[in-house]
Amino acid sequence: MSKTIAIAGMGWLGLPLAHRLKILGYTVKGSVTSKEKAADLKKNGLNAFPIMISEDGVSGQTKEFLEGVKDIIVMIPPGLRRNTGSDYVLKMSHFLSEIEACNVENIVFVSSTAVYGDAQGKVTEKELPKPENEAGRQLLQVEQLFFTSRCNTSIVRFGGLYGGSRQPARYLAGRENLSNGNAPVNLIHRDDCISILVEIVKQQAYGHIFNAVHPSHPSKSSYYIQKAKDLGLDPPTYMKNEPAASFKQVDSVHLKQHLNFSFSEVL
Repeated sequence: MSKTIAIAGMGWLGLPLAHRLKILGYTVKGSVTSKEKAADLKKNGLNAFPIMISEDGVSGQTKEFLEGVKDIIVMIPPGLRRNTGSDYVLKMSHFLSEIEACNVENIVFVSSTAVYGDAQGKVTEKELPKPENEAGRQLLQVEQLFFTSRCNTSIVRFGGLYGGSRQPARYLAGRENLSNGNAPVNLIHRDDCISILVEIVKQQAYGHIFNAVHPSHPSKSSYYIQKAKDLGLDPPTYMKNEPAASFKQVDSVHLKQHLNFSFSEVL
């Protein structure tokens, strides 16, 4: 098995993933969006390459980045929340073409539970996603693009990410009269994200779709109020006597079935 792994997107999740893989003995190559970022990472002992992906194609040190790579983990977010009108599907089709041209065998594509609609109720990997917004629709298209490529591909749909300095309760602290307080949370800690990605590579568990969300689903109101208190922040308040609303609860059967994975972090 090749011990050289590429990580496309060395950010909040990609950087600590790279460090974990290096500890396990892998040679890690990472991509960033500028020469300056690549230079900074190289100063810290990480092999980084500037890669720019646009609707016009891929530029930068793509061949150097993908040379000798058997497995690649792609975690390039759509960036569609800003309503830029960006064509994420076109961008990623360009990048996939480069991956295939360099004879990379295996791909882990990092997606999101945004592919499921907010009113789909309880879902596992067995349910067909019904996205309700543009980001979810484009993500689902890119999932299908990678899954039907020449490469062996697994899709990982992460829930809301937290860990390190990222704690969603900070953004809600002190806010009033929030809606959907009875809806379940769908969250996952960064450490569990990293462990799942590592296990897919170690076990060569390709050809699967994984919903990656902590199995505990407290209500938004109980979770965020308590987390805010734990952080010493003003807790948010939620609408009282709110009528029953539709919800989305994302669970997984494939994490246990194909990876024998157990979550280590407490929600």
